[in-house]
Amino acid sequence: MDARTAHRIVFANEKGGTGKSTTAVHVAVALSYLGARVTALDLDPRQRTTHRYMENRYHTMQRRSISLPTPACEVFAGGDRDAMLATVERLEKDCDFLVIDNPGRDDPLARCAVENADTLVTPMNDSFVDFDLIGQVDPENFKVRKLSFFAELIWEARLKRSRATIENKRPEMDWIVVRNRTGYTEARNMARIERALTEMAKRVGFRVTHGLSERVIYRELFPSGLTLLDKGHLGDLGTSHLVARQELRALLKALRLPEFEKPQTALELA
Repeated sequence: MDARTAHRIVFANEKGGTGKSTTAVHVAVALSYLGARVTALDLDPRQRTTHRYMENRYHTMQRRSISLPTPACEVFAGGDRDAMLATVERLEKDCDFLVIDNPGRDDPLARCAVENADTLVTPMNDSFVDFDLIGQVDPENFKVRKLSFFAELIWEARLKRSRATIENKRPEMDWIVVRNRTGYTEARNMARIERALTEMAKRVGFRVTHGLSERVIYRELFPSGLTLLDKGHLGDLGTSHLVARQELRALLKALRLPEFEKPQTALELA
């Protein structure tokens, strides 16, 4: 892959608590394990969740004298749309994938990131509170009534991208809604959400895939900056942790990211 056209993966959801940063970090680290050159850009200078995760990871490597596949990471310090796009262009010159973690709120720079995504990932919990981000449903039959502002924004951005794809040599935007934390959803509610998502997917053109289930280990790993892929550094893992690692592998496959030139030393997601 040409470094000048690094693939931009934007994780965006205007609601907090959906596992957005956790998913972004694990995908970035997974790509690093595969030998890709990865840079993460944190667009939330207040929370800095992704950047703090990577800081914790570097500190753990120093403390334990170990080396782990780790993306470069930077926080966008501030500025306008042009400043953010200039930062994106600077960072993507040296990587295969640029992973952008948007803040969990509506923000002009977050909108800009969404509009310029190659792969847009929207994690959501399986609840109609989270579904409301992309569409409103009828309270009686749970059928979709209309698109949300967020979904309309992405629809318009994809139309603009489609018209300009040949000119700017970037791929058409691929939007994936990732269903996180499905393990704690009541079966009837899960079925209703699945029907609503299927209807919305046909209208708007996003894909739906399962993401990361609710697991305590994700919160426990943050202080060390480790991920489920760092075998040999996590202690004894139970069966649920091995299943979680498989979930991550399945998610990475479902994103259908472009191929990149793997070095001979590239690791696998075993």
